[in-house]
Amino acid sequence: MRIIGGELKGKQIFPPKGFMARPTTDFAKEGLFNILTNLYEFENITVLDLFSGTGSIGYEFVSRGVKSITSVEMNLSNFKFIRKTVAQLGLKESMHIIHHNAFDFLPICKLQYNIIFADPPYDIDKLDTIPNTILSYPILKENGIFILEHPAAFDFSAHPNFTKVKNYGNVHFSFFTAITPNAPF
Repeated sequence: MRIIGGELKGKQIFPPKGFMARPTTDFAKEGLFNILTNLYEFENITVLDLFSGTGSIGYEFVSRGVKSITSVEMNLSNFKFIRKTVAQLGLKESMHIIHHNAFDFLPICKLQYNIIFADPPYDIDKLDTIPNTILSYPILKENGIFILEHPAAFDFSAHPNFTKVKNYGNVHFSFFTAITPNAPF
């Protein structure tokens, strides 16, 4: 696994053998960050990374200039790996790691974010309910986006907050806004 863009581009990250997470592929990360680079000035946004796994998405955001990212990871081994990697990369000022269940974190979260990224395990129960769950809390800033990474078996296009889906091999990113598209402004 490596960081594919920004100041830390090319840095290798080596999860331990038997690591219990599926990192987002480099191909998919490149596509995702090409989209996001056209939407945001990274220095001016805050990011929430739910189901952080290896921390890969968080490292990419910080490498590109995000000053504040909150990474939430429930698995203790994964949490410790992210914390160790953040220290090794010198990212402690920008990347805040929380050892918590993502669903239990949402109701206690007091901040709002420009981008919320969620990459739950593909076999998680009720993956199809995650957009409703996340968007039911006031944690997405106005004009912010929620991005859900998921397998091809899921189609969120009928969701009222859905804006688009991007496919990169087996990785699918569905994009949502906090504002219902047909709502009056």
